[in-house]
Amino acid sequence: MSRLDRTGWAALAIMASSLAFAVILTYTTEDPAPGFGSVPDFELVERGGRMVTRADFDGRVWVADFIFTRCAGTCPMMTYQMGQLNDALPGEVGLVSFTVDPAHDTPETLTQYAIQHDVDGGRWLFLTGARDALYRLAREGFHLAVDDTVGTAWEPITHSSRFALIDVDGVIRNYYDGTSLETVDRIVADVEALLAE
Repeated sequence: MSRLDRTGWAALAIMASSLAFAVILTYTTEDPAPGFGSVPDFELVERGGRMVTRADFDGRVWVADFIFTRCAGTCPMMTYQMGQLNDALPGEVGLVSFTVDPAHDTPETLTQYAIQHDVDGGRWLFLTGARDALYRLAREGFHLAVDDTVGTAWEPITHSSRFALIDVDGVIRNYYDGTSLETVDRIVADVEALLAE
């Protein structure tokens, strides 16, 4: 086969793969396969002392993150961003911050943390519970990293700084950088789209 023939076949292969990609892109744009899996059942304690389960969010859109109150790294920014969402989102949308430091973050500690960050109302929940349950929820349920065996004095527990957006069926629809200033606007727009579905 001559070089010209090989070049022609290569060009044809590139065109075919581009066409296939365009078809796939069109299909997924028109009929997206939403979500990154469903949030599994959980039973945790809210800062006020009541038990909260996954079923409490049935039929609601909600946003979740994983933080801890002693965190001096990403958590202050994440909590600030969640506060912005608390102000910007419709009242029916839930907000949840799960602690990754339950030995320290008791309901009383989470209550003080909420007060320090001017959290009003009851829609923004701060949840604690057994370490294994929280870490399993983060890793297997939300597919987010958390590790308390390595770290620094600045941030003794390493964890994901992502926010997760969950739809009315409990499906994780998207992730966002919890430290990016663009995140609040992106989540607000995506929540509006979900509520309109």
